Amino acid sequence: MIELFGGHNRWLILLALIVALTLAVYPLPLDWRWWRPEFVVLVVLYWVFTLPDHTSLTLVWLLGLAQDLVEGVPLGQNALALVVVTYIALQSYRRVGNYALWQQACWIFLLVGIAQLTGNWVHSLAGGDISGLQFLYPALTSAILWPLCFLGFEALRHRYRIQ
Repeated sequence: MIELFGGHNRWLILLALIVALTLAVYPLPLDWRWWRPEFVVLVVLYWVFTLPDHTSLTLVWLLGLAQDLVEGVPLGQNALALVVVTYIALQSYRRVGNYALWQQACWIFLLVGIAQLTGNWVHSLAGGDISGLQFLYPALTSAILWPLCFLGFEALRHRYRIQ
């Protein structure tokens, strides 16, 4: 993830991750559970795109393990998905930084879709049931939410001078 204690006001990154983990398990009505955005992936991707030099795949993996424990899914499901998506984001951050917000949202849709596909694969290996393409709904809601997340985090990053 990001080196949390090496810079000025980096506590905000840790706070954003804690809020994202909380939103990942916040109770929703059963009809809406398929539409829950992937908040942890969105936060990680924002900080990877913003501070790629301070990104550690080991910390992302540990964050994914924490998310596995919080959500009660097979150990390694979110960890593997986060590492795969973070690696792809690290390879493409220069290009994505030049995209318009709607183009970034399309890229976020693909990345979250890859995370969902990876998580669904691990879930099926653990003996879980697979049901159609519903597992991709969070990719759509995450892509729709991306411009708001991006603009909100940009405002916080500039206000607290995180570099």
